[in-house]
Amino acid sequence: MKKSKIAIKLTLNFTIALLIFSIIIAGIFLCLFKNYAINMHKEQMEEYATALSDVLSGEESIGNGRGMGGYGAYIKFIDKVSKSSIWVVDTNGNLINKNMGHSSDNYNTSTLPSNAEAILDKVLNGENTSIEQCNDNHSQTNITVGVPIQKENEITGAVFISSNIDEIPRDVKQALTILAFSIIISLIIVIILSFILSRLFTKPLSKMKEVASNLSNHDYTARCNIKQNDEIGELGEILDILAKRLEEADKQSEKLDKMQKDFIANISHELRTPITVMRGSLEVLQENVITDKDKIQEYYKQMLLEAKFLERLVGDLLDLARLQNTDFKIEISKLNLTDVINDVVRSAMQIANNKNITINKEIENNIYEINGDYERLRQMFLIILDNAIKFSKENSCIDVTFKNNQIIIRDYGEGIDEEHLPHIFDKFYKTYDKKNETGSGLGLAIANQIAKRHNIILEAKNADKGGAEFIFTLKK
Repeated sequence: MKKSKIAIKLTLNFTIALLIFSIIIAGIFLCLFKNYAINMHKEQMEEYATALSDVLSGEESIGNGRGMGGYGAYIKFIDKVSKSSIWVVDTNGNLINKNMGHSSDNYNTSTLPSNAEAILDKVLNGENTSIEQCNDNHSQTNITVGVPIQKENEITGAVFISSNIDEIPRDVKQALTILAFSIIISLIIVIILSFILSRLFTKPLSKMKEVASNLSNHDYTARCNIKQNDEIGELGEILDILAKRLEEADKQSEKLDKMQKDFIANISHELRTPITVMRGSLEVLQENVITDKDKIQEYYKQMLLEAKFLERLVGDLLDLARLQNTDFKIEISKLNLTDVINDVVRSAMQIANNKNITINKEIENNIYEINGDYERLRQMFLIILDNAIKFSKENSCIDVTFKNNQIIIRDYGEGIDEEHLPHIFDKFYKTYDKKNETGSGLGLAIANQIAKRHNIILEAKNADKGGAEFIFTLKK
């Protein structure tokens, strides 16, 4: 299994945080448990003292300083059960039970302990009072509880119970041992769980890292496919969108590269043919191989035709390059599109007359104003009309219709082969039949670019009853 640095860091940080939390909890627990144990011990001592006070409140001899008769055995019993030392004093502070003896050897029973004397006045004033005192090395804490003895709302003496709480540190130590053991077990379990959860948390990040690495190595098919309803899921989706766009861009780049290579190959072919013809003709004329004046004129005529073809080809290339460049600005002005169509039809009729082709025109509105470049629009329509005339039979007709925001130029020729139809607007794409021998393969590409620059959609299809249709859809 591949190591995940983030998972290890998350586990380590979480463990440190939990360890600090455990130490804080242990410290708080120690203080609270110790205070709780002392308070519980103090309450228990106060209960013993109160019980003894209630018993002694009926003794007549307390206030006289005499013995307590049968209650001495009871005091010894409580002394033994509570593991404490007990003193009973009268209102003058004199010990009444000093000759009774105690089970504890830690105290001098002839006098009160110093901490008891400190609270004697409060107790004889009717207040239940307690006091804590640590020995010199703070290893033990002594608690003394004082409870007044009352008879008929008159204080006749006091009961003091004193005890060294040496068992509490032992209880605290045991509690800390149990707590430490519990924390260690919990830490082990939590470390394992945190590592597993950290791995689950960082798994999508590792996947995104792998995808990013693949993208940097030009593998644009990589995908995260992370389905999470959080920021990581959103990041994964964005990375997938980026990968998809890079894949599309890469395919487009390959397509453009292929188009560029095809363009160079096509332009080389288109340029080589007329140049070869012109060079051959010039070599023949230079070497005086042909002496007949009529033949020489034919060679000159052929070279002139090839030169015109080169001129048109270069002009078309320049036009296409300009139109494809978004920085190239066309001359936009307000114009009547109907005037452009009428102008184009008049010019095309001169070409159509050579094949005795009739151009039928149907225009819905005499005025249709748009913003555009008059000359470029005229060039666009003339390219399509010239193309329609070229592929139409003699003595046929061509329909030009302008209505419902659409201009349709339809011929009645053989139509466009289905295999050629998707590519007719590509640069240098042309059919090599007799009707298209002089074509450069750039005319329809130029017309399409002019349409795009004027926000016009140009489409081509075969008509239902034969022939081809070029449809210009004007966006409102």
